[in-house]
Amino acid sequence: MPTSQLIRGYEVVIGLENHVQLSTQSKIFSGSSTAFGAAPNTQASPVDLALPGTLPVLNRAAVERAIRFGLAVGAKVAPLSIFARKNYFYPDLPKGYQISQFEIPVVQGGAVEFFVGDVKHKVNLTRAHLEEDAGKSLHEDYHGQSGIDLNRAGTPLLEIVSEPDMRSAAEAAEYAKTLHALVMWLGICDGNMQEGSFRCDVNVSVRKPGEPFGTRREIKNLNSFRYLVDAVNYEVNWQIDEIEDGRKIQQATVLYNPDTGETRAMRSKEDSADYRYFPDPDLPPLVIAPEWVERVKGEMPELPAVMAARFESVDGLPAYDATMMTQSLATARYYEAAKAAGAAPKLVANWVMGEISKRLNASGGEIGGAPVGPQLLAQLIARIADGTISNNAAKQVFESLWSGEAGDVDAVIEAKGLKQVSDTGAIEAILDEVLAANPKSVDEYRAGKDKAFNALVGQAMKATKGKANPGLVNELLKKKLG
Repeated sequence: MPTSQLIRGYEVVIGLENHVQLSTQSKIFSGSSTAFGAAPNTQASPVDLALPGTLPVLNRAAVERAIRFGLAVGAKVAPLSIFARKNYFYPDLPKGYQISQFEIPVVQGGAVEFFVGDVKHKVNLTRAHLEEDAGKSLHEDYHGQSGIDLNRAGTPLLEIVSEPDMRSAAEAAEYAKTLHALVMWLGICDGNMQEGSFRCDVNVSVRKPGEPFGTRREIKNLNSFRYLVDAVNYEVNWQIDEIEDGRKIQQATVLYNPDTGETRAMRSKEDSADYRYFPDPDLPPLVIAPEWVERVKGEMPELPAVMAARFESVDGLPAYDATMMTQSLATARYYEAAKAAGAAPKLVANWVMGEISKRLNASGGEIGGAPVGPQLLAQLIARIADGTISNNAAKQVFESLWSGEAGDVDAVIEAKGLKQVSDTGAIEAILDEVLAANPKSVDEYRAGKDKAFNALVGQAMKATKGKANPGLVNELLKKKLG
């Protein structure tokens, strides 16, 4: 069950429809290229243009990518599914209808699990169906006119539809991020949101707790997780304002303007009956034999959930850490490479979730291109483990490496004079001086005041300018104090 989160006394209800552009080299019903960035209308065949006498032929690679997704989310891959015509009129839709799937989609059910903070969530899926993309309307640099580019028409899409299981913008964003990472992990989509490869339509409604679902409005074509959060939060407050002022919410399709931070209605929202779906007479039913499913299953990579379970059972990671290490294929590869270089799994996870994530979030970079690679991180962890440097010094080394300072871990430690003092005789001599200079703290500790011990440790660290091995200082100090 979704976790309720009230906003101004209202429960938010959110469902997502994600359009995932499949990573095939040719379109779903023609041999035209799907490469991005070609000159307008240079990759549109007679089939894409809907010229008389042309017939669609289904792309087998698109079907295999749909099967792969269905297996990954634990869905039913339909042994028989139907293509239908979705009728509507828009300038960038040359046929006057879109070939999609309606009553019997190729992927049915399934679920996606993810964390919001350290709380695990689960969103159930309604379906995922194959369809063709439309073209693109161009409104800039046309002297007040609009142009139509049909290069994108016929590009294969997998539309993934969730149940209305989400109850906050943060939850919707984490679901979308997890789905985005999964389709890239599976190799079925390149995930490039700026090029439109992964698009989010968000259905939002509000209701008083316990009441039926409210009227939803659909925010179209969000291509940023930050915009998704901002758009949902604005829309929720707008709907609540409307209801509180005594007005009814009208079902509509809306657009989000990131410059103003507002949503605005584009058109009234159609229901399925308005599209007059009927089976496409030019395409036979899609039949997927069990042998085909098994072959695709055998070619799939290890799934994130399976890998996370392995990290828990074999590496001893907590469930949250294991999930974070499998949030993307690049993260998992980084973690496993650092581990293979000899670093303790939990320490690798700590650094990835801590210092590395902090810097990547600030720069917008990807872990695959991190200045501190997995081998360097493993060296750094090894120097902490063998007592060469303290945790505090390790952060200084990491900062130097991240900023591009030349050399390996040992070179930076040497250049900055960060090597930790672990000589027992030298530390004992310093402790003797500290104890002699602080008799009051010694008496207080022996009288049962633990804070006095920390004060003595602090004096010892100060005397060594922070270079003494803290663990050794604690151990030797306890012995001297009896």
